[in-house]
Amino acid sequence: MRKLTYYVATTLDGFIADPTGADPSGPGGILTPTPDYVEQIIAHYPETLPVMARQALGITAPGTRFDTVVEGRRSYQLGLDMGVTNAYPHLRHYVFSRTLGPSPDPSVDIVATDPVAKIRELKAQDGLGIWLVGGGELAGALHPEIDELILKVNPVTVGAGIPLFGDKTPFSPHHHTLTDSTALPGGVLFLTYARTATP
Repeated sequence: MRKLTYYVATTLDGFIADPTGADPSGPGGILTPTPDYVEQIIAHYPETLPVMARQALGITAPGTRFDTVVEGRRSYQLGLDMGVTNAYPHLRHYVFSRTLGPSPDPSVDIVATDPVAKIRELKAQDGLGIWLVGGGELAGALHPEIDELILKVNPVTVGAGIPLFGDKTPFSPHHHTLTDSTALPGGVLFLTYARTATP
């Protein structure tokens, strides 16, 4: 059974973007990637870099952790606004949206049906892991299906914005066990948590 991993950058106070939903690591964003942060991703999560970064860094090798990426409509829109119809052509790419209509890119599948049902279908297939890139609303809908959290915790607080699991997720506690942690000199913590059975 494949795992669904929510691998995402967050602030110390649990926000993945500012209140407008702008690209958090883009110009003027709330998160500022440092060289050690980029090196950590290249070394351990190269398939999570978008195509533009992979090309600029000369990364061509396939990833070993994920072969599928899923995201919500608003996260996908960030790429579309930059003229990028598929930021992850090296992965099987699914966008969950009931409003987008036909895919603007033949290599991107638009899913207008229940996200939980689709994720369960993907988990039952052969392959590597499934990466949930965002956003918060989709993460909230998939909260019961998330098997692993990899949080890139940045040393900044913002007070308000888009929460890790959106603002409409129902109260439903899930317990996790810390399985790995890496503290970078620049202050970012990479924390990996495996979901555990509710006691």
